Amino acid sequence: QVQLVESGGGLVQAGGSLRLSCVASEITSSFNFMGWYRQAPGNQRELVAQMWSSGTTNYADSVKGRFTISRDNAKNTLYLQMNSLKPEDTAVYYCRVNGGGRNYWGQGTQVTVSS
Repeated sequence: QVQLVESGGGLVQAGGSLRLSCVASEITSSFNFMGWYRQAPGNQRELVAQMWSSGTTNYADSVKGRFTISRDNAKNTLYLQMNSLKPEDTAVYYCRVNGGGRNYWGQGTQVTVSS
């Protein structure tokens, strides 16, 4: 059972930056897939950014050029650097990993962007 703990969320003004962290209980290099998702009130959970074990990344169109996904295998940590934040980025952000054919989710961290 993989445990994921997100942190780094908070309240920020539009145009500001935040860096989210997701610490895994297992080595991140063992995962086939790692990603960040978000869910705003009344909306479905959506993919924000993803990284495959090869290092290939993919981003939602709404965050391209503003968000960067990365990982530090030595720290078992996945990151999401978020720059030029907009009010529409307000949501609970979750990390997800796939390992051994199973998906695991963190508990989420709230990001609120004020206008």
